[in-house]
Amino acid sequence: MSVEATDAMIEARGLSKYYGQFVAIEDITFSIPRGQVVAFLGPNGAGKSTTMKILTGFLAASRGQASIAGLDIASRRLEAARHLGYLPENGPLYDEMTPLDLLDFFGQARGLSGSDLKKRIDIVTAQAALEQVLEKPIGKLSRGYRQRVGLAQALLHDPDVLIMDEPTAGLDPNQIRQFRDHIARLAVSKTILISTHILQEVEAIAQRVLFVHNGRLRFDGTPEEMAAQQSLEDAFYRLTGANGDTPAETGGEVTP
Repeated sequence: MSVEATDAMIEARGLSKYYGQFVAIEDITFSIPRGQVVAFLGPNGAGKSTTMKILTGFLAASRGQASIAGLDIASRRLEAARHLGYLPENGPLYDEMTPLDLLDFFGQARGLSGSDLKKRIDIVTAQAALEQVLEKPIGKLSRGYRQRVGLAQALLHDPDVLIMDEPTAGLDPNQIRQFRDHIARLAVSKTILISTHILQEVEAIAQRVLFVHNGRLRFDGTPEEMAAQQSLEDAFYRLTGANGDTPAETGGEVTP
């Protein structure tokens, strides 16, 4: 799959989204190079999902630009989508279908057919460890297996970029560990952005942290830089202004 000449696989430039007087996000700017695993961290309601929906073309920005693999998501959405796999939080699955049915359906929708489609289904089935449930109704599967089906669907067209919104929400500790293992294997060949508010996720998988609070980007650096001689939990508490004096209220910049 060809990619336009760029080192940045995911880019946000001044992204803002307004609903009347309500500011969902404002002036979000970052660039993620090829091969990096980044945690998009912040409390519930911070603006993570809004930013991801803009990056994936599911929501239009009020201001700013987003691009995937050098392709502007607003003006070249279909081209950008060929390079993008998206796993939304509680992504839609068809309970009456089997994973095999679902993958075949989405594969055809993406223009795959014949031996090429079968090959990709075999590959993503192995990547997501779905062999044992491939012909069971999705409605009968556990939460962990349903997440694996969503991951397999996102990977079906072999995208360069993978964006996931709270992928481990609702999973038990064993399922979370298994999912992290899948991500570690995928990170060898993909650029990955994962939204989470779970600090253990950051420590386990991420090379870099983007921390958003009150719709604004408050930190961009490594997990170690964010902790800065504290625990990540303490850094999270400080960056969200949990003592009642939030960054948005003070107007000050927050640094580790």
